[in-house]
Amino acid sequence: MVAGLLAAAATTLPLPMSMARAAPSDHRPIRQRNHDMNSITTKDGTEIFFKDWGSGQPIVFHHGWPLSSDDWDTQILFFLDHGYRVIAHDRRGHGRSSQGITGHDMDHYAADAAAVVEHLDLHDAIHVGHSTGGGEATRYVARHGAGRVAKLVLMNAVPPLMLKTAANPGGLPREVFDGLRAALASNRSQFYRDLASGPFYGFNRPGVKTIQGCVDNWWRQGMMGAAKAHYDGIKAFSETDFTEDLKAIDVPTLVMHGDDDQIVPIADSAPLSAKLLKHATLKVYPGYPHGMFAVHPDVINRDLLAFFRS
Repeated sequence: MVAGLLAAAATTLPLPMSMARAAPSDHRPIRQRNHDMNSITTKDGTEIFFKDWGSGQPIVFHHGWPLSSDDWDTQILFFLDHGYRVIAHDRRGHGRSSQGITGHDMDHYAADAAAVVEHLDLHDAIHVGHSTGGGEATRYVARHGAGRVAKLVLMNAVPPLMLKTAANPGGLPREVFDGLRAALASNRSQFYRDLASGPFYGFNRPGVKTIQGCVDNWWRQGMMGAAKAHYDGIKAFSETDFTEDLKAIDVPTLVMHGDDDQIVPIADSAPLSAKLLKHATLKVYPGYPHGMFAVHPDVINRDLLAFFRS
C-alpha cells in the first residue's frame, strides 16, 4: 500500500492547471430553489448538501475522501429500488457543500452528519461508511447515534487508526501522508487522476482492466471540492484514533474489506476494528481493492442487502 500511494504521489508533476469558471446558469432560480430544499446550515454556518430519496427504513451513506455523495450512486439506486429511503450528504468542503476554511476534522464531520439526521428526524437508520466515511460514521454512531441507529457498515474504512505510532506499530509511516499532501498541493488534478487510475480501484494490478468511467467520475467528484478541505482531510483520516468510538458502539456492525486494498491496508484496519466492536461481523473479499463497491457492485450490494435484512 505504501508503494501504491507513493507511486501515485510521485507521478504527480507540478504542471500548470487552468480551470475555467462555469458560466452562470440561465435557470438560476430553479437551481437555487432545489438547492435550498436539499441543504442545511450547521451551527458554524457551514452549508451541507444532501440527497433524501424514497421511503422505508433509512440508509445513510457516508462517502470517502475526497469525493461526494455521488460516489454512492449505484448503491443509492439499488436500495431505492428495494424499498429503502436513501440519504447521502456531501461532507463539508466536498461536493456541493460549502467550502469553508475550518472544521475539517472528524468531530465536525460527525456533527455535520448528526445535523442532517436530526433535520430529517431519522430513526432506525442504517449507516454505511466507506474509507474516511467509515471514520465519520464510526464517530457519529458512537457520539451522536443513541436511539437513532439500527445497524452500521464499515467498508474499507480507516478505523481504528491509520498512522503508525508507538501504540499502533502496524500503521503507515507519516511520510506516506506527507507525500499525499505534497502531491495534492503540487497538482491536485493530476494527483487525483493518478490515484483513481492506479491504486484506488486496483487498476495498477496486472491483468486488471481500467474502467475509465470510474476514473473520470472519481476525478470529477474530487475536483468539485475544496483543495484546503481535502488537504486538511488527510490529517483527519490518517491521525484520528477511533479506538474508544469502536468500543462504545453497541449496534450490529458489518465490517467489509478487500484484502488487496492499497489505500487502507486490511491488516491494520478491519480485523482490529472487528475485535473492538461489541457486535461485529467481519467479511473479507479476496483480491478486492479499496473502491470495491464501485467495481464489484453486484457482490457488495447483495451482501449489504443480506445484512440489512438479517
